[in-house]
Amino acid sequence: MKVSPLLAWRGLDLLAAEAGSDRLFIGQGTMSGEVTDSSALLQTRLTQATELNTEGDLPGAAGLVCFEWSTHEDFREAVRTTFQPATDQHDFIVRAGITGLKPGTTYHYRAVFGNTGASAKAGTSCSFKTLPGGEQDAPVRFIVGSCMNYNKFMHGKRGKASGPLTATEEDKRLGFPSFASMLKLRPDFFVGTGDIVYYDNPLRVAKTVSQLRQCWHEQFRFPRLIDFFRRVPAYCSKDDHDFRFNESDNTTDELPLPKTGIDMFREQLPLLAEGSDKPSYRTHRVSKGLQIWLTEGRDYRSPNEMPDGPEKTLWGAEQREWLKSTLKASDAKWKILISPTPMVGPDDLKKIDNHADLSGFRHEADAFFAWLKENKIGNLTLVCGDRHWQYHSIHPSGIEEFACGALNDENARMGVAPGANKGSDPQALIKQEYTSATPHGGFLQITAGDELVFEHFDSRGKSLHRVVR
Repeated sequence: MKVSPLLAWRGLDLLAAEAGSDRLFIGQGTMSGEVTDSSALLQTRLTQATELNTEGDLPGAAGLVCFEWSTHEDFREAVRTTFQPATDQHDFIVRAGITGLKPGTTYHYRAVFGNTGASAKAGTSCSFKTLPGGEQDAPVRFIVGSCMNYNKFMHGKRGKASGPLTATEEDKRLGFPSFASMLKLRPDFFVGTGDIVYYDNPLRVAKTVSQLRQCWHEQFRFPRLIDFFRRVPAYCSKDDHDFRFNESDNTTDELPLPKTGIDMFREQLPLLAEGSDKPSYRTHRVSKGLQIWLTEGRDYRSPNEMPDGPEKTLWGAEQREWLKSTLKASDAKWKILISPTPMVGPDDLKKIDNHADLSGFRHEADAFFAWLKENKIGNLTLVCGDRHWQYHSIHPSGIEEFACGALNDENARMGVAPGANKGSDPQALIKQEYTSATPHGGFLQITAGDELVFEHFDSRGKSLHRVVR
């Protein structure tokens, strides 16, 4: 079978097996997630085609999938997982955990798939590098991104775009330019802080399971995303738009229900092993010098409308105590707490759903900052998504926060300055070292070694602001 130049560039697994006229494809690529110094989760989805159908979806296909991996690019001495069925029960997604890996090592992997085990053929080669782990003092570079809005990107003002309309027809065919820019930087891994898809864009509101799944299908079939995630492992957290809807909590019976949103996120991304009931908050000892924490901001929160005070919590008591205990136990030189939502800001005065908001969860944030000082937790930096502009802010307590901004230009906006009348810091207590001068998409790159470097980029890969610690 001949492969067109575009499809070859995409790295798509075109034809794995035939049963009569039926063909199996991997229209959303293959990806790795939650890579540690000795393990990784591998994931793919079988599809009926590689392009969206007339309804804008990419239907799944039944088949069998296993994964093989090797330290050799030609897959010598490869090891395989057992074959698993791709079924409609899990949206034809197959995920497998692999263990016994070596720290700081590049592994090549690929999906092997077909209608039967005997007919299965190997797909496109992918790769990831295991973390150095707590015993290796190796430099690490990773990228944090957030808020990629498909409908704003594809449909501009009709999709309620808030930022400049810069997506070309080629971009709309290939996907968000940020992913091409990020791949050029060759990061060790990517952290998505939430709003990876938007269920509630006014152009098309998703409520049912099939509608929610379509949001993931239409976005992850982009060639740039496929190429990026086949080379860069991911660690993802959810926020309001990829949970339920804007500023959503666990109240009301409006669709999608909270459990549906939780289950959908766990289904669509290699976050946890299949069937795991572990909480989605976690910490990773990346290297001897670096440890990161990824918090869960939706599952355990109190109602947004609840008056702020000691009983109101965004994290939930169990997660909050876990966070404190793991921070106290860490001897990492650099500690980075990556939150789906801001803790410092400033934010809009009208907002009520995050730690930075005056009528939100400010009491919990202030108590946490006081605890950090009391327990002398040093070298902790906050990184957040959710806000559609980039900034570097310093809380009166001295805690610094870097916002990664929105990944696509069309989803960007201007920020809120300290002292703004309609902001969450009317007394200008926050010191802001940097904020976006114009609305633009982009991402945050972090390099941890002897120094800790934070660098903001725009969506086309231009460096905008750099801080060295």
